[in-house]
Amino acid sequence: MHESIADAGWQFDNSYARLPEPLHSAAAPVPVRAPSLVLVNEPLASGLGLDAAILRQHGAPVCTGNELPPGATPIAQAYAGHQFGHFTNLGDGRAILLGEQIAPDGRRFDIQLKGAGRTRYSRGGDGRAALGPMLREYVVSEGMHALGIPTSRSLAVAATGEEVLRATPLPGAVLVRVAASHIRVGTFQFAAAVGDPRLPAALLEHAIARHDPALAAIEPADRAVAFLDGVVARQADLVARWMLVGFVHGVMNTDNMAVSGETIDYGPCAFLDTYDPGTVFSSIDRDGRYAYANQPAIAHWNLARLAESLLPVVPGDETAAVEALRAPLATFPERYAASHLRHARAKLGLVTEETGDAELFAALLTRMHETRADFTTTFASLARQAVGDDGPGSAAGPQPLGEWLSAWRARLSRQPGSPGDAAARMRQVNPVVIPRNHRVEEVLFAAELGDLAPLQRLLAVLRSPFEETPANEAYRSGPPAGCGPYRTFCGT
Repeated sequence: MHESIADAGWQFDNSYARLPEPLHSAAAPVPVRAPSLVLVNEPLASGLGLDAAILRQHGAPVCTGNELPPGATPIAQAYAGHQFGHFTNLGDGRAILLGEQIAPDGRRFDIQLKGAGRTRYSRGGDGRAALGPMLREYVVSEGMHALGIPTSRSLAVAATGEEVLRATPLPGAVLVRVAASHIRVGTFQFAAAVGDPRLPAALLEHAIARHDPALAAIEPADRAVAFLDGVVARQADLVARWMLVGFVHGVMNTDNMAVSGETIDYGPCAFLDTYDPGTVFSSIDRDGRYAYANQPAIAHWNLARLAESLLPVVPGDETAAVEALRAPLATFPERYAASHLRHARAKLGLVTEETGDAELFAALLTRMHETRADFTTTFASLARQAVGDDGPGSAAGPQPLGEWLSAWRARLSRQPGSPGDAAARMRQVNPVVIPRNHRVEEVLFAAELGDLAPLQRLLAVLRSPFEETPANEAYRSGPPAGCGPYRTFCGT
């Protein structure tokens, strides 16, 4: 029997396309000259109910937009956003949502083509994407997934056989992005800005159906506040997780914050090497608005913009509506601190709670900053130091951490279990490998020259970030001495 991409197991719907049209517009992908697959995420494909073998053999036209999977309704989503604090109307300028794949467990996942050509919202851009940034999103998002951090993921990267013109001509590509949804804080901002109260109401009900279906059982008048409460909780935990692996998103505009609580839009992101809370990687963040240490406060600020956008759907007078929405918004700092401390305790091997635990963790960070310690290596070494191994294999070692080690070991002694038990727990949460910035750059450079082998090796290593193996030994350390400050670019 002759197989085709139509036989891959598509179960498509597009519930977003049934929302009022100002929230989206029809958008046909622009065909490319010579589609070919570069990467296929076979485990993700299988989880979505797709036949990975068929996708690999026949999927290039679908993954670039030359063909549509059965049931697809391609649209571009409209949204607004505060970009570096300045409000503007935006939308999918180079991304096209094909629809929602309904997985075997009944969950819906957006399937989006990033780099599929111009849309109504392209604002003069070409709607295309270069291979390097698309591979970068694939690598980093898969690395985040392996670390257990909620994230959009990448189903495939396909080459277009065409060049895109940026500073120089670059090979073109399309990323097939998978997400719980692409509903952003900026989507609600757009709906509210239109001035028709039916838009934010319709969007709210859609978002609840996608992400908080239990809220359908409560009174309609209470749903907006309950929805905001859920988004606040998800974002507080997400950003805490970012901070505890040294992840810097780089461009936390409101259009880059998903109400699902997933990490989305891997543009100028990077990971800390040397610990410095003021670290900024993005070349366009000249004032450090989105520096590592600012991420919790920026998340809170973004959520305040979501609360403002929900005002039209909260019944009663405006004063009462403001107070109702302010209540869940005000819980963000406490929720963030609680989530951060919970995960920080795990990184330190702690299973009991003491009042000084937050200060103990903060003291470690202070010492790391003073000694310019490597973020990932320091935490990875703690499992050895828990059992008293302060030898040369302990990169953080007793010299840079000084008296802090004694205080931490004393704290470990006051809880049940042996130091070996604590070390085993720490090895489950402190990665030995992350998508190191210099390693990512190396594999992207090779891939653009046609050599995918380094990228495949890096992906294999990142799938098991907590295990020390001979295969990942070369990927554990930071950049070579003498490297200058690392800078990232948005890739548009």
